[in-house]
Amino acid sequence: MKITTTGSLGNVAKPLVKKLVAAGHEVTVISTKEDRKNEIEELGAKAAIGSISDVTFLTEAFNGADAVYTMMPPSMGAINMIRNIADAGHANAQAIKAASVPRVVMLSSVGADAPEGTGPVKGVHRVEQILSQLNGVNITVLRSGFFLVNFFRDIPLIKNRGIFGNNYSGDDELALTHSDDLSSAIADELQTKGNGFEVKYVVSDISTGNKIATLFGKAIGKPELTWTEIPDEQLKQGMLSGGLPPELAGLITELGQGVKAGIVMKDFFEKGRQVTGKIKQEQFAEEFKSRYEQA
Repeated sequence: MKITTTGSLGNVAKPLVKKLVAAGHEVTVISTKEDRKNEIEELGAKAAIGSISDVTFLTEAFNGADAVYTMMPPSMGAINMIRNIADAGHANAQAIKAASVPRVVMLSSVGADAPEGTGPVKGVHRVEQILSQLNGVNITVLRSGFFLVNFFRDIPLIKNRGIFGNNYSGDDELALTHSDDLSSAIADELQTKGNGFEVKYVVSDISTGNKIATLFGKAIGKPELTWTEIPDEQLKQGMLSGGLPPELAGLITELGQGVKAGIVMKDFFEKGRQVTGKIKQEQFAEEFKSRYEQA
């Protein structure tokens, strides 16, 4: 097959590209960064350098593809992030239509069923709606749980201040997803025909902040580590001091509020809480330990 992927060589896209190339497919990887070209080609894929908001570029990159994997970054630009993500979704939809792509797999997120109250996830909610309007294309939306690798961002705070947490309770249930499980699910879907417009979840495990804190604390030799529910304003100020744009800091704070209010995980839990991934939080704790020791 000829398959075009977005997401450059990120946590999900890189293992996905490796899997697709190993399976014998002709893969084109879209990246915004020219300096990724050599690394993409070393994996056995073709690089297409350009913007995921450029319809002309995308149409050329999608032309002749049997399948396309599309994803939107959680933030695009310093302001108007949700609108920018939606604009990129429109560009993708136009290019898919213009290039007559028969099969599309889109990466989405828990909470994308809700139009409001989910922070950055509001962007992929809009993109789901945009792609659902395409006719004659088999589209599978894969909604991921919270990325386990994102917990690596907490390592400096744990090391420097002994704090681990977010602006929701340690008892709130979380759907979690490992990048390898997600890349495998995307690869599998790209190699199937699909069936109209479908939404599926890819979740590796279900846990809580309290359970994760206990696991990580044991792994890194800090059994006293507990989950801290951080006040909204304190969380936001911490992100601002770390250099995040104010709009993104506000959206991430809203996402945590959405977890606390039960909005983000609601649809996944109501649909049966199906866990399809193989890599559990206990295994990831060992990865966390390794990264913690290297930091």
